[in-house]
Amino acid sequence: MTIWQFSIQNRDVSYGNRKRKLLTQKGCNEPFKDRFWCPKQKWFMTEACPFMNKRECENFSSMSGERIAHMQTNHLKNKQ
Repeated sequence: MTIWQFSIQNRDVSYGNRKRKLLTQKGCNEPFKDRFWCPKQKWFMTEACPFMNKRECENFSSMSGERIAHMQTNHLKNKQ
């Protein structure tokens, strides 16, 4: 089984040994076959993300409390 990596550097998208120009402005929701690349999760999603870029996504996560919940979970794990 061959393992390949999907990466975005400058304005180029690389996957395996292939390269192409970036289709989106910041790399969020970059289309690849029938999926969309999420740079935050570093994985492909079945539907396009509603956010325009990674910063907007991170702002939503921090305002919604996802970050605080994650920090509290880590704090509890470290206490044990």
